Order: sequence, then structure tokens, then C-alpha cells
Amino acid sequence: MFKHICVVSSVETMTIAKHFSLDLIDFKRQDSITKRYGFNLKKWQLDSSKASSFASLVIHYISLPPEQFGEHFIDDFFQGKLDPNLHPYFQEIKDLRVSAHCLINRQGEITQYVNFNDMAWHAGLSNFEGREKCNEFSIGIELEGSNNHPFTQAQYESLIALTQAIQTAYPAITDERITGHQHISPGRKQDPGQYFAWDYYKQLLIKNRNK
Repeated sequence: MFKHICVVSSVETMTIAKHFSLDLIDFKRQDSITKRYGFNLKKWQLDSSKASSFASLVIHYISLPPEQFGEHFIDDFFQGKLDPNLHPYFQEIKDLRVSAHCLINRQGEITQYVNFNDMAWHAGLSNFEGREKCNEFSIGIELEGSNNHPFTQAQYESLIALTQAIQTAYPAITDERITGHQHISPGRKQDPGQYFAWDYYKQLLIKNRNK
């Protein structure tokens, strides 16, 4: 299940509006992801020069509380309204102000929090190919998950569709420029972790692009 939501202009004014769903099971059709799913990122490129500004895609995982799935807490966290009194762990992160461009939950639903043309605060201290401050030139996608659980097939299917749509709109983001948080912040981060199937993901990207 793929839920495409309305974009927002900034982290401070985030809203979540899931307004349609699409079946991602069939990848056999020959037309593009953007045409196939009505997921056309080009309409969000208010400044066409920004297409070359984003040159990396960073994959993460998140669960709130840790190791628990299916609640609304990730939405609240990325919108800056997480109630710290609802769980002891929330007290530890109450002063953090972070966001990702998108979240893919365990059912494969995609929620967008930040316009792809805007910077999201997802990478922190980071370095990609010698370039620091990855927030300034990367798109961040969070998968609902942890280092102790495999990701779902629905998540991979949605991630493939979303990745290909992003690559269509931002051609500088080649397959070689897709990375994990653990790679740009080694020793500090471990996501998307041991259960993210990089080979499977990259093979699907190539397979579906060639169809």
C-alpha cells in the first residue's frame, strides 16, 4: 500500500495528509514510476535549479518507542510535538529537533514531512564522499524498523517506487549515491542496520529500471 501525502513548505508548518493509496505489487508495466503511480515529483520543483542541489539519498530506520511499531509517535516526533511524558525514552529525546523527508511504515505507507526541495534534519554530523553536512544536499528516507527486525516486503516495494521517482526528478542521485546513515556517520549511527538488504534493493532498482 502506497500513500502519497501533501508536501509541506517547512518543518515548522508540517501537516500530514494521506489522500490516496496505490497497489505496488505489480512492477511489470513498461511506463515510468512517475506515470505509473501518479507520483510526479516534478510538480514540486518550484525552482528547477534545485534539481541539481540534491545529490544523495540517505536511508535510515526509526522506531518509537524503540523496537515498537505501528504507533503515531514517529509522526509526532517529526512534527515537534512528541509528548515526553508518554514514555521514558521520550524524555531522552525531547530536546531533539529532527525530521526526514519521508517515512515508510511497516505496511509500506509513505508519509512525507518535508518538501523534497527543502532541507530536512535527518543526517546530523555526516560526511559523504568527503563532503560534510549531508543535510544540505541529501534526501532522507526513514523506514519504520530497527536493527533487530527484518524490513517488510511492502517497505521494499514502496522504497523502490519512491527511489525511482526521486531519481527521475533529481538525476544527480544515481544508484551509487544512495547510502545509509551508518555509512555517512560511521561509529555514530548503525541504520538502516544489519537487516536492510542492500543487494536486494539495488538489484530491484536495476531490474525495474530495465523493464
